[in-house]
Amino acid sequence: MTTPFNAAHHRFAWFTAFMTFLLIAAGALVTSNDAGLSVPDWPTSFGSLYRIPPMVGGVKFEHGHRMIAQFIGLLTIILAVWTQKVDRRRWMRALGWAALGTVIAQGVLGGITVLFYLPPAVSTAHATLAQTFFCILVCMALFTGRRWVEAEPRTIVSSERPTLNILATLSVAAVYVQLILGAAFRHNGMKLVPHLVSACIVTILLLWTVVRVLSRHSEIEQLRRPALAVLFLLVSQISLGFGAYLTRVEWNKDAPQPLESMVATTVAHVAIGALLLATSVVLAVQARRHMAAKHEETVRTTPKAVIA
Repeated sequence: MTTPFNAAHHRFAWFTAFMTFLLIAAGALVTSNDAGLSVPDWPTSFGSLYRIPPMVGGVKFEHGHRMIAQFIGLLTIILAVWTQKVDRRRWMRALGWAALGTVIAQGVLGGITVLFYLPPAVSTAHATLAQTFFCILVCMALFTGRRWVEAEPRTIVSSERPTLNILATLSVAAVYVQLILGAAFRHNGMKLVPHLVSACIVTILLLWTVVRVLSRHSEIEQLRRPALAVLFLLVSQISLGFGAYLTRVEWNKDAPQPLESMVATTVAHVAIGALLLATSVVLAVQARRHMAAKHEETVRTTPKAVIA
């Protein structure tokens, strides 16, 4: 089933995704500044649901994070209801409600994190689910775009093995696992080595995917653009990861409190990681839309040959 393009709905989806990106950065500020328990209660803040506490010390990070999260929750409710009203695609309406369910679960995990004094497993799940929620919103913004709604996809039949679909999907899975490992390290639930090993795997898979797109399918803009973005983000992420390692593990490991250099590199590393995952998801979605395996063409054309 198709649906008419709705510019306002599309822009709102992008706005919600952008605000969620800021929320992820705000969450990274909380962790990097060791401010997770600066507001000791939940869902209230110092006993109040609405009163803003003095925004000093770690409170400005933790309570600021909560205020942005509440705003995102409101935006997501509006987006889900709006999608239900204007989008004719049943799967798209389901995606809107899935986004709402995800942000509710995200809020509950954030509350459990505070109430149980930052258990690594829950804190890691909280950080990971934020990335999942961001990807859902980016996909909603993509699926509501004019080009997606109105244009017929240009499909390329390819006999390459592994297929671009498989490469792009593996890349998404690898980046997702990498973000889980990174979150576990930041929340003191794991050593750094698994994160570093995984980084090598992620780099190989992403480069393989990007090279495949740019060397074989660069004429398809919907593939070329996210592939170039993935390449740029990957280089940035590796540089920031190295910077975060130096500032967090080597240079400031004995610092009495987080230093600005450590906070800046860590927050940027988390933020670029979120963009890298979302862009990888977009590339995988576009690959699935525009690429067809050679054997699929053979299956489709076989009945015609028999009839003839």
